Amino acid sequence: MKFQYFISIVSMILLASTAYSQEQSSPANKPLNIVPATIESIPAHRLFVGGTVVAHKSVILSAQMPGRIVGVYGEEGDHFIQGQLLVKINDDELLTKRQIALVQYSTASIAVNNARVQYNRQIVSPSTSNHAPGGMGMPGMFDQLVTNPMSEMMGTRDYGVERGADIFATRAQLDQAHHALEQARSQIQQIDTKLRDTLSIAPFNGVIVSKNIEVGDTVQPGQALLIYEDLSLLQIVVDVPGRLIHSLKEDQTVSARIDGLNDEVNIKVSKIFPTSDPVRHTTRVKLTLSASSQASSGNYAEVMIPVSASTMKKRLLIPHSAVIERGGIPSVFVVNKQSQAELRLVRLGDVLPSGHVVILYGVKEHEQVLEKPPAFVTSGYEISQ
Repeated sequence: MKFQYFISIVSMILLASTAYSQEQSSPANKPLNIVPATIESIPAHRLFVGGTVVAHKSVILSAQMPGRIVGVYGEEGDHFIQGQLLVKINDDELLTKRQIALVQYSTASIAVNNARVQYNRQIVSPSTSNHAPGGMGMPGMFDQLVTNPMSEMMGTRDYGVERGADIFATRAQLDQAHHALEQARSQIQQIDTKLRDTLSIAPFNGVIVSKNIEVGDTVQPGQALLIYEDLSLLQIVVDVPGRLIHSLKEDQTVSARIDGLNDEVNIKVSKIFPTSDPVRHTTRVKLTLSASSQASSGNYAEVMIPVSASTMKKRLLIPHSAVIERGGIPSVFVVNKQSQAELRLVRLGDVLPSGHVVILYGVKEHEQVLEKPPAFVTSGYEISQ
């Protein structure tokens, strides 16, 4: 009996000791280290310039003819090769006009052939329409041998001039027939051009990235139909301030950070525009991404421009240990005025040898952040100070 009582006492002591130990080691009782975000001047070996990832080739296909859409041959994300049909506008009226123009061309071609025959006949066998009428047999021969020569000798008629006039008239008829033929041909070419304008053809290998019409829609000239891009090669377009542009040159390799990618990527300067924006005083630069890049057109990107080591830059710093990743996105816990933890998404800059990291946005100067926040801390967690 005494032994059982002794065992009960020992068990109660052990339970109390365990409860006390757990209470002392509870996460809620662990002290949390709170540090301020400070601005310091640090050597700027490179500066960040924001830009956008764009396709190497991008076109907006617009309607060139009014009409009704009768065919849309792709959706967003569909790939096409150069020359494939993307959109078709109704062309029934133009086809009817072309048929009429073909008939006119055929008529003009016949007129040309007839005028050419008449011209050749006039050269080989002169017309007698201007000669004095004569009878048959001897009277006709007398007119040709005596009457006509005498008229020319007396100056009453000049048969050479009349022959030249006849040749000129038949030549003019031939030229007019040729002009009518060319006019009919030009009309057919004009209609063919309009027929081509009813078709939107892929100008290069690419992808439909935006579609603004559907079959049955009525469009007017200038209305946007599709946005079509070549996504096989991507570029980053940035507007570099004038004080930094001299740090770049074509074919130079620099680093960049792109939304959605964890690691920095190397990019090459492909084009520096020859002029600067007179309002913003920036120069546009295009940089080419490697073909293996996982970036997407439209992503935000930050290009790291190398600068002189003596350049100092004021930056907002916090300990790198205060940064956590939730879903692959860098975040920090900021202690607000109500002493509650507030989760903030941040954009990071360089990590310094001191163990601090540059915060580009997400935290303001003098705000308090949690250093090495435990896993149990969530947004709204009460912080005891």
